[in-house]
Amino acid sequence: MVKMNILKNRSLKEHNTFGIDAKAKYYIEIKDIETLKALARNELQQLPYLILGGGSNLLFGGDFDGLVVKIDLKGKRAYEKNNHVILEASAGENWHETVLYSLDKGLNGLENLSLIPGTVGAAPIQNIGAYGVELKDIFETLEAFNIQTGEIEHFSKEECQFDYRYSTFKGPDKGRYIILKVFFRLHRNPVFTINYGSLNALLQNEKGLLNARKVSEAVIKIRQSKLPNPEEIGNAGSFFKNPVITLGYYEQLKREYPEVPGYKVNEEYIKVPAGWLIEKNGWKGKRFGHVGVHAKQALVLVNYGGASGEELIHLSKEIQAGVMEEFRIHLEPEVTIIK
Repeated sequence: MVKMNILKNRSLKEHNTFGIDAKAKYYIEIKDIETLKALARNELQQLPYLILGGGSNLLFGGDFDGLVVKIDLKGKRAYEKNNHVILEASAGENWHETVLYSLDKGLNGLENLSLIPGTVGAAPIQNIGAYGVELKDIFETLEAFNIQTGEIEHFSKEECQFDYRYSTFKGPDKGRYIILKVFFRLHRNPVFTINYGSLNALLQNEKGLLNARKVSEAVIKIRQSKLPNPEEIGNAGSFFKNPVITLGYYEQLKREYPEVPGYKVNEEYIKVPAGWLIEKNGWKGKRFGHVGVHAKQALVLVNYGGASGEELIHLSKEIQAGVMEEFRIHLEPEVTIIK
């Protein structure tokens, strides 16, 4: 019989990058598949539950009256397959450390996704992306545990239904699976994606000498210059998704705001930076007691210390209302709010 170490009334402050001191009624760390299977046969059938990775994309609105399952599966390796290199990483591995591991192996593909907080298992759920690259671009397959059947299933890229900060695990399969391993298709060819504005500017003198590590270092430098370190000030990175609007409405906006940036999605739609909308609406750098909007990046909401989740939720709703009133654009949270 598998022995399960379930803790009661466990603080989650160290398990979410906002640093919200919510409590879990029950809490367990999963370090092997057998414990997960035993848990699924028993507690997961009886209690409300939350699967937790690095807690870098969560906002707790209060205590969680159920079971928090912290996925702590470890292990990673790289091997050759059909002129590519497959990087296999377990769900509990730290994301940035996995990127560094790929660089140490001389592999290209993950460098633009450097310094994104969180774990490997959480990365496919919202199809993480940065500086012109999304996880789907280097994704091969993943293994996931079906909570209802107790079986391990494999998902192809198509089956994951990746879209902008979206996958089937945020949609129709939400709550049905626990990701166990992710497999990435990487390569050794000196081909890099550096056409993103600030990244291209930083690397323009390196183009003849580029390698994945230099791209990674540039990405880290840019992120550190714009985004606060969660270990120093509580935050979850970008709080809102960049909204996608019709080309017609974008052209209408440009008549009133000629400087509004936009990025073409296809012939009909334009993506507008949420940070620009929030800053233009006057929120950048504003502080309200324990919470506020970061001074260098309007897309980041911060906990200055001692904030409740309710305070951050209230601030996010005020920002949504302000942007809607001025621009008639709805901002959708990228962060998952647990109420």
